[in-house]
Amino acid sequence: MIYVDADACPVKPEILKVAERHALPVTLVANSGLRPSRDPMVTHVIVSSGFDAADDWIAERAGPGDVVITADVPLAGRCVAKGALVTGPTGRVFDVANIGMATAMRDLGAHLRETGESRGFNAAFTARDRSAFLETLDRLCRRAKQV
Repeated sequence: MIYVDADACPVKPEILKVAERHALPVTLVANSGLRPSRDPMVTHVIVSSGFDAADDWIAERAGPGDVVITADVPLAGRCVAKGALVTGPTGRVFDVANIGMATAMRDLGAHLRETGESRGFNAAFTARDRSAFLETLDRLCRRAKQV
């Protein structure tokens, strides 16, 4: 199963393309409406607008052999802890070796924004990011099918 933290996910079409190639079902989880898909392998889940509702839904279900796509580092950490394969939309893999550092860097960034030391601008999403994501997702799907 591929679980997608779908609110503001810039790579939904790419996810569906790779999932179809690997015959893996996809669940798009969001707090608001999504464009429906006619693909029977795609499920849409709309959760309440409560804080972290989509994250909680994914974290409760993801486990070994599942792929999770999220830019949310705390959600990535929860899913890594349960044995899921996790990537961000730029192709950055989150695993047991790097999730601690990713969490620390996220917390540092939040602290710097709160103190005014950083404005917190994120780099624009690029074609290179999209390409890296496609390569990473394909690799993770192959690994997931071996579990």
